[in-house]
Amino acid sequence: MKNIFKIYLSLILILITVSARAQSFHTASSKAMKQYNEGVKSFDYFYFDDAEKYLKEAVSIDKDFYEAYVSLGDLLSKQRRFAEAATDYRNAVRVDSLYYKPIFFNYARAEMMSGDYARALVHYKVYLDQKGMSEKNRTIASANIKNCEFAIKAVANPVPFSAFSVGKGINTPDDEYWPSITADGQTMMFTRQENPQNTPGFMGIAQEDFYISKFSNNAWNTAYNAGAPLNTIHNEGAQSLSSDGTYMYFAACDRSEGLGSCDIYYSALKNGRWSEPANLQSPVNTTGWESQPSISSDGKTLFFSSNRPGGMGGKDIWFSRLNGQKKWGEPVNMGSIVNTHGDEMSPFIHFDGRTLYFASDGRVGMGGFDIYVTRLKNDSTWTDPENLGYPINTYNDEMGLVIESQGKRAYFSTVRDKAEGKDIYYFDLYESARPAPVSYLKGKVFDKVTGMMIKADYELINLTTGKIVINNSTDENGNFLVCLPSGYNYGVNISKPGYLFYSESFMFEGIHSVAEPYIKKINLSPIKVGETMILANVFYEIDSWELKKESIAELNNLVNLLKENKDIVLEIGGYTDSTGTYEHNMELSSKRALSVVNYLVNKGIAANRLRYKGYGNASPVGSNVTEAGRRLNRRTEARVIELKK
Repeated sequence: MKNIFKIYLSLILILITVSARAQSFHTASSKAMKQYNEGVKSFDYFYFDDAEKYLKEAVSIDKDFYEAYVSLGDLLSKQRRFAEAATDYRNAVRVDSLYYKPIFFNYARAEMMSGDYARALVHYKVYLDQKGMSEKNRTIASANIKNCEFAIKAVANPVPFSAFSVGKGINTPDDEYWPSITADGQTMMFTRQENPQNTPGFMGIAQEDFYISKFSNNAWNTAYNAGAPLNTIHNEGAQSLSSDGTYMYFAACDRSEGLGSCDIYYSALKNGRWSEPANLQSPVNTTGWESQPSISSDGKTLFFSSNRPGGMGGKDIWFSRLNGQKKWGEPVNMGSIVNTHGDEMSPFIHFDGRTLYFASDGRVGMGGFDIYVTRLKNDSTWTDPENLGYPINTYNDEMGLVIESQGKRAYFSTVRDKAEGKDIYYFDLYESARPAPVSYLKGKVFDKVTGMMIKADYELINLTTGKIVINNSTDENGNFLVCLPSGYNYGVNISKPGYLFYSESFMFEGIHSVAEPYIKKINLSPIKVGETMILANVFYEIDSWELKKESIAELNNLVNLLKENKDIVLEIGGYTDSTGTYEHNMELSSKRALSVVNYLVNKGIAANRLRYKGYGNASPVGSNVTEAGRRLNRRTEARVIELKK
């Protein structure tokens, strides 16, 4: 009897406890309360599916269960299911709008992050009207009011935007993202991650690898795995392919040789195989997080995102320059023009070397990460970043935008169909957001005598400034690609020991456009008597023999050739077009040839190794009827007339 009494007393106490606890909640239902408690417990242990099931059951039992609605909102927000979360917060406010004032902060955030900017604006203002709220959240609310106001205007004034899939050659039910494309638009490298939905027995670590697709017949071909040693059992991603596709920088995390949580690595393509990745080490990599590199078209500046000390926010954009010893210099923070108190990520420097796209969550925008563009000014500072607008930017996180060399077509990744995962899309960027268009010279170098493909050195010279902007080598098969940003005149020089060099000029200042790339088969002549090379980058003042400053780089290459090959005796020949009298053209061409000889002698070349002759308008290589033809005829040549023993 005593034991029965104890059991009875215990039951009474339990009922009193449950009743008392239920009294402190917006429900009188013990069944709803039980489901709620199970839901909260599952939420605490990160069993989100179970938590959602229990909490939804709780509100189905009691449609006015305030706390269950709030917990559901918190649970769904944590899973970034903001539209659903906003509905649950709305139901909680419907039940009791005065019970817990801070709820308006979470409510407004869920609305903003699901694109319901008008309601979010109202509820952020309601939150700020309350007293005693968190100062940190008040600051965030004030910033998000500006975001909502910006977004409402942006949605009302959308920018032109129509996105198209790059096709089934690249996109699969797995996740494809982070595209990187060569300047000729013929090669795309991207990251593919196994979609857990497609992976039986998935254990929580999805594999990321690099894949490559080639463009032909107006379509991207079936992508193939880049293979070992580039791809490993670790995850690789966020790659930046060089303009010619012969090398790349990328991020990898948690490797044994790494300095920090994520580091930047380098790999080169040699004989069709990617080399063993090399860690860039200090000063680029630190014990922190470095990722998302973007290499400039000349290969001399590396932009990346990092949380290293000395930044302005969480993650900032930094850049490092390649020095004369081909070592990366101390990284420089891009400063307050670009970086904010928030995170700046996914930089992309266009092939023009002056237009930078990046993602930021610290600027006024649509919410989350938006994509912005900034441009390098002549004083080496950057313009104030501009938001690319809606619907390029949305309430989702946008990042990883790249633009092809012509500056019109943009590539990015997004989820349009959950069953297909994240895929890569393209669209035509509206005109004011475009970078300067870039053309390119794509060539293959051959031995003129044997016809064999040969490896050679090439350099791109800015004739306007006289500076060498690219100095590199072709691949083993003589292939090379060099970008030619608009706005300058360029000279290209291809050389190899034992051969005469090849040169060509690209006059972009009012003569050529960047609409069509230059595709060249280049024959290098072995040094022997009778072989001739055109000095395409030697220029004179109009109707004068005075050398222009744009000629200096080419003439110095000729000096080096003669110093490295002391047995060569050259004749410098001058040619004109048919404009003017025979006598005038003969005199002008002769004096032009002499001015080149005088330059060489002044640089230390013995006079007895040099001859000169004027040919006037003899031996034209172009039509004298057109300006383009006459331009070709006005030339200077160097011919080997003797090899001293």
